[in-house]
Amino acid sequence: MKINETGRVGAINNYQRQIESQRKDTDSKARRKDEVSISAEAKELLKAQEVGFNPERAERIEDLKSQVTSGTYHVETGKIADKLAPYFKSFLNEK
Repeated sequence: MKINETGRVGAINNYQRQIESQRKDTDSKARRKDEVSISAEAKELLKAQEVGFNPERAERIEDLKSQVTSGTYHVETGKIADKLAPYFKSFLNEK
């Protein structure tokens, strides 16, 4: 009569190896740190924003925002018509 089968001992060893490999994986993951990388395009955009910052323009934008929110902003229809006229002329000439 056979008490211990050789296959069962191997199965236990495989189980122990699996547990050990999982422990190693969790240890290596715990050591990893998060990294952030900024692309070259994003760096260019940031640089352009810094160089292109104009305090007068920023003040004008804030003034316009406050006028729009308070409802006192006045649309100059003549300027809009002057800007749109060339577009419509070219559109009509195409047809």
